[in-house]
Amino acid sequence: MTRPILQLVLPALIVSLGTAHTCHQDADSCEFWLRIDHRMTMVKGRIAVFPENGQLYSYDTVNTSAATPMDLSDVITADGWEGYRLVIVANNSLPGPPIEVYEGQTVVVHVKNALTSESVTIHWHGLHQTGTPWMDGVAFVNQCPIHPGSSFTYRFRAKPKGTFWYHSHVGSQRTMGLYGAFIIREKKPMEMKELIAVITDWNHWDSAEVHQQMLYGMYDHRVNLGSTDSLDGSHFSLFRYQSGLINGRLYDGNKHNGAPLHVFNVTAGEQYRFRWIAAGALFPFRISIDEHNLTIIASDGYDLKPKTVESLVINPGERYDFIITTDKPVGNYWVRAITLEVNVNHTAEAILRYDTADNMEPDSSKKACTQDDKCVVANCPFSYYPKEANTVCIRFDEFKALPDDDPAPTAPQEQLQERFINFAFPGRSWYPSSANGRSFVNPPVSAMTQPQELGKYRCGEECTEQTNCHCFGTMDLDHNKVYQIVFLNMGNGKGWAHPIHMHGHSFYVVKMGYGSYNETTGKIIGDNLDIDCRGGKERSMSFCNNATWSNSTWFGGNVPGLELMNPPRKDTIIVPSGGYVVVRIKADNPGTWFVHCHIDLHASDGMALVLNESFPHHPKPPKDFPRCGDFDYKKSNEKIKPNPEKENMKPAGKYALYLTPHTQIIKELLLAYRFNR
Repeated sequence: MTRPILQLVLPALIVSLGTAHTCHQDADSCEFWLRIDHRMTMVKGRIAVFPENGQLYSYDTVNTSAATPMDLSDVITADGWEGYRLVIVANNSLPGPPIEVYEGQTVVVHVKNALTSESVTIHWHGLHQTGTPWMDGVAFVNQCPIHPGSSFTYRFRAKPKGTFWYHSHVGSQRTMGLYGAFIIREKKPMEMKELIAVITDWNHWDSAEVHQQMLYGMYDHRVNLGSTDSLDGSHFSLFRYQSGLINGRLYDGNKHNGAPLHVFNVTAGEQYRFRWIAAGALFPFRISIDEHNLTIIASDGYDLKPKTVESLVINPGERYDFIITTDKPVGNYWVRAITLEVNVNHTAEAILRYDTADNMEPDSSKKACTQDDKCVVANCPFSYYPKEANTVCIRFDEFKALPDDDPAPTAPQEQLQERFINFAFPGRSWYPSSANGRSFVNPPVSAMTQPQELGKYRCGEECTEQTNCHCFGTMDLDHNKVYQIVFLNMGNGKGWAHPIHMHGHSFYVVKMGYGSYNETTGKIIGDNLDIDCRGGKERSMSFCNNATWSNSTWFGGNVPGLELMNPPRKDTIIVPSGGYVVVRIKADNPGTWFVHCHIDLHASDGMALVLNESFPHHPKPPKDFPRCGDFDYKKSNEKIKPNPEKENMKPAGKYALYLTPHTQIIKELLLAYRFNR
C-alpha cells in the first residue's frame, strides 16, 4: 500500500505524516488536503515494474536474484497486474490516506480535483453531518460536483466516534480506487493497539465500463461470462471479479502472481482491535484469520455486546470492529476474505505476522468446520449454510447494542409514522434498479441548496403500483416525528441481497425478517409472509411498490418481536432476498439524505431515493455556496432585441463597433489598430 504525505495543521505546527495520520487529541480543528488524480498501477515514476516473490523490479530486469528490488513506497501495486490499470486516487495512494481524528473536533478537508475530464465529490460515509447537510458530499443531492481543476473545502464536526470511511460519490467512480479510512476516536487513551483493513473487489476496467457491463453483459473472446450465484441461490450482478484487495494489495486466491501482500505486524501476547471497512463494488466477503477467533465489538461505529465467532460477513459499505488475541505460536497466518459465491474460488489474502517471525508466506490452514466443532459466522445475509458445511449463521438481528441507555425512539401509536421501501432489481432491461418502482435520476441542481428548482424533476402520477418510472424520488419526513421504515426486497424484483445505506442517520435495527429456506441445502424457497406486496394477483408477479403488513394489527408499532430496548445501530444493513428489515429514526436532522443500495452498480442504475427531512428547518448553506444547473439560452436573463440588419454583427474591442461580412477591410484595419497600440 502506498503511503502518501498527508499534511495536518495544528496550532503553530505543520507535521508531515508517514504511516500515522492522526490529529492531536487537544486540537480543536484539524486540517487536511486531498488531491484527486489519475494514476497508473505498477509504474514507479516513468518506469514500469513487475512483481516476483513479493518484490517489484524494473521492467527490464532479467535476473531478479541478482537485482535490487525497487522501493514500494510510491508504487500503486493493486493486484500486481502488468497490463497496468488506470485508477483515481487521493494523494497518490490506494486506498487513500487514512484520516484519524477525535470526537468533537472540527475537520477541514481541502479537496483539489486534479482530474482532467471528470468531476468528483467526497462523501464521509457514516457521519451524520448534523447542522452541515451540504457537506455530505453526494453530487446533486447535497452539492454540485467539483469540476476538473476546481477545489472544494469540506468543513464538519467529527461525530459520532467509530470506524468510518470516505469515498467518491459520483457514478461508479469508487470502483477506480477513490476511498480511504476515516476513524473518529474517543478522547481517552487507546485500550489496545489497532489495525485498519480496507477490503474491496477489483478488476481492470474503469467505472464507465463496469457500469455498462452490468447493464448490457460481460463478454470475453465471444464467450458470455454471465453472473454468479450466492450460497442461498440468490444472484450477484455482473461484475467480473479478477482480484480482491486488502489495503490496496493482493491477488485472486486461486494463485498469487508474486505481487506484495499487505502484512499486519503484531506482537505475541497482546490484543488488537481490527477496524474492517468494506469498500467494494458488489461482493460480500467472509473474513477470517487462521487459528484466531474474532470477538466482534462494534459495527458501523456503534458498540455491540461482544460475540466471538470464527468469521464474519461484511457487505459493501459496512464496517466491523473485532478483537483478536495473539496467543498462537510465533509465525505467519493467513488473513482470508472469501466471497459468498458458489462454484468459484474468489479469495483475497493478507498476512498476520508475529514479531520475529520469518519474512515468508504462511503455511497456516483455515479452520476445519466439523459436526462436533462447527464454525460460527456472523452477519449472514441468509439463515443457513448448507448442512454439510457444518457452519452456523448468526444473523445481525441476533446482536444487541452494548449501551443500556440508547433505546429506539418511540411515539404514541397514532403519531408513529410508518413507511415501506422496496429495493428491487429484476435484472431485466425493461425494469431497472429502483426504490418502490422509482429509478432515481439525478437532477441537474443541488437538491439541498437549490430546492426551488426541483419541481419538474420529481416523480409524478406516472409512477404507479405496477410500473417503473425514472425521476428524482423523494420521501418527506416531518420534523421531530418518529419513523418506522421497513426496507424490503420482495416481489418481482427480488433475487439479489442489497446492503442499504442511509445518509444523515444511524438507524436502530429493531427487527429483521428473512425468507423461507431449505434447512439442508440453505437455498431460499419463498418470501417472508409478513409482507403483503399488493398490486398483483400473484406475489411473485407484483412489483411490490406499495407494500404493507399482511396483518393489519401490526400497524402503529405493534409488530411482534421488535427490539426497542437494546437495538443495535447501523447506517448500512443487508436486506436479504425475500426478506425485510425494520428500522427506526427520529427526524431531528434537517437535510436531504440519500438512501441507496451500496452496490455501486445498483445505485448508479437507480436504486435510491432522497429523504427530504424537516424541510422548513433546513439550515442555510455557506455564503457563495456553488450552484449548478441547466442553461437554456431562450430562457436566459439576457434581454436581446433582434435586429435583422445586425444579425451577423459582432463587437470588436472596447469601441463595440458592429462589423458586417461586407466590411472586411475595415475589420482588418481595426484589428491591426488593436494589436499595435
